[in-house]
Amino acid sequence: CYDKDIEMLQEEHISDDSPDMFADCSPLEEHELTEVKVDTEEDICDNIEGDRHESQDEQTWLGATLEEIRNGSLPTLPPISPSHNHTVFYEWPRISTCEPPKPHPERVRDCWDSSHVRMPYSQHNLYPVQEDNDRSGLRQRWELIQGGLLKTMLSCQQLETAILSYNSKYSEFWDFSILRMLFNELFTEEETDNFFTTLLPRIVQLALQLPTLITAPVPLLVQHHNHTLSFSQLQIASLLANAFLCTFPRRNTAKRHSEYATYPDINFNRLYQGPETDKRAASKCEKLKCLLHYFRRVCTKAPVGVVSYKRQYVDHKSLPRWDRSQKPLTKLHISSQGVIEHDGERMLQVDFANKSIGGGVLGRGCVQEEIRFVVSPELIAARLFTEVLDSTEALLVVGCERFSMHKGYGDTFEWAGDYRDKTPSDSSGRRLCSVVAIDATRLGNRNVQYTPSSMMRELNKAYAGFYSPESGDRLAGVATGNWGCGAFRGDAKLKALLQLMAASQAGRSLAYFTFGDTQLRDEIFHIYTFLTDHQVTVGQLWRLLCQYYDCSFRRGKFVMELYPFLYQALSKKTTTFGSMHYVLKSINSPIIQEQALEISKSLGNGSFKANNDSMRQ
Repeated sequence: CYDKDIEMLQEEHISDDSPDMFADCSPLEEHELTEVKVDTEEDICDNIEGDRHESQDEQTWLGATLEEIRNGSLPTLPPISPSHNHTVFYEWPRISTCEPPKPHPERVRDCWDSSHVRMPYSQHNLYPVQEDNDRSGLRQRWELIQGGLLKTMLSCQQLETAILSYNSKYSEFWDFSILRMLFNELFTEEETDNFFTTLLPRIVQLALQLPTLITAPVPLLVQHHNHTLSFSQLQIASLLANAFLCTFPRRNTAKRHSEYATYPDINFNRLYQGPETDKRAASKCEKLKCLLHYFRRVCTKAPVGVVSYKRQYVDHKSLPRWDRSQKPLTKLHISSQGVIEHDGERMLQVDFANKSIGGGVLGRGCVQEEIRFVVSPELIAARLFTEVLDSTEALLVVGCERFSMHKGYGDTFEWAGDYRDKTPSDSSGRRLCSVVAIDATRLGNRNVQYTPSSMMRELNKAYAGFYSPESGDRLAGVATGNWGCGAFRGDAKLKALLQLMAASQAGRSLAYFTFGDTQLRDEIFHIYTFLTDHQVTVGQLWRLLCQYYDCSFRRGKFVMELYPFLYQALSKKTTTFGSMHYVLKSINSPIIQEQALEISKSLGNGSFKANNDSMRQ
């Protein structure tokens, strides 16, 4: 039955070379998306290579090279092997890596309890309906789902009717205005017709194959438990097809005491709702383009890889004593150019996460996490089974594939065409792409982030993500950036040091991307150089950071910025003119130079004062 389903899924082959996300084998000029220019893969590669050469010519990076950060790194997770804390949903070991692995077990094991995902096909999934005699009764919801989705759907209205046929209690609440906007206003008539006649039937078919693709109960990744789930990419595609069609039960309410109140939503209904006048309506449509393109790809050719989702919890007894750490600061590469998902190849790539995995990806959100999730939609599947993260937990996803190019950010985000992910795979068939989701603290008062308790929380959170039970000096480096800044209001200069400390403690090197901010790049690198030249350990830096709040916070504000304080605190140990001259030479920021000059005057160093003008020069 499984083999027959795979053949049916792919019997109408869509050309791999077609740039249209809906057409079978149509040339670009006939079905090109009108809103976004689609670059060819060759154009994309040329642009990337051009950026690399430009970066090298202009020296947009400092510190260790990316190759040094990557050199000899081990896979993030050990080879897949079923165990009490690792659930594998396909036959293991795999017989062939050239086709999707077969589901395991052969027959469905129905499970309907609070410890597992409640699957839409469960015989226990009952739904109230009105009978012909006006009496209410219960029917198996999977029958309603099949009945609604197997009807001909040639318009957005018919798709809405089908979805509401098994979600009738929400018929007066769910709004599909963004979906209508996409098909009725942004797509051409031909593109819309191609979706409803070609792609949508295949999405439906993929969704209805769920009972033959995922036959074992799916455990929930609950708080304070280390557990890993490994699926085939095809199994994940079926889960996402069901999310697209809003079939998952008990996942449509956000009430505080509902069963899944501590889990993200998974059905796509919030992504479909408007109003069209919402300033995020356009970015919602672009996110939908990414997701429809993903379905077009997986319905063209069934993917053959696998993906692992690991909830990683570090209990408080296992956390480092930061004040006692003797670890030296690790290697650092810092660049004002590049992006984590591309330049962080073969590294542990940080997702600036919400504690509810994926954040607003199925709503109005469209920043770093949400964008990463729509260009690599297999990340979205984690929302189905991952409870919100606690303070010393992270989610690690290994093997996800990237399907789309993009440009812009927030309100300017746009789908920018197909992306062919050529990342090699490990021995288990997972792409060597590791994404770690760690959630920073959302700050009401920015000053709170400098308190020892707040810094401790961020350090422990980053360590929970960077830690690996695998020992050795070949752990993959971390690719990160301004984690918890932006909407969460964090200080990038502080967050950079905290991530550096966590990576050092975990035995990983660090690649840091400042996303175009050259001043931030220089300031972080120069304080890093200053600290390493002074052989400052993780423990010593932690104690200095704790002193900063006590020494610099006066009457509700800071009288000194963080980096000048660190320069001053270390220089007090050797207050000669030579040491202060070194400090100023290592600073490439006029603002911090000026602050350091003022700080140095308070040291009472006459020789420094005499040479003040020369050092300004």
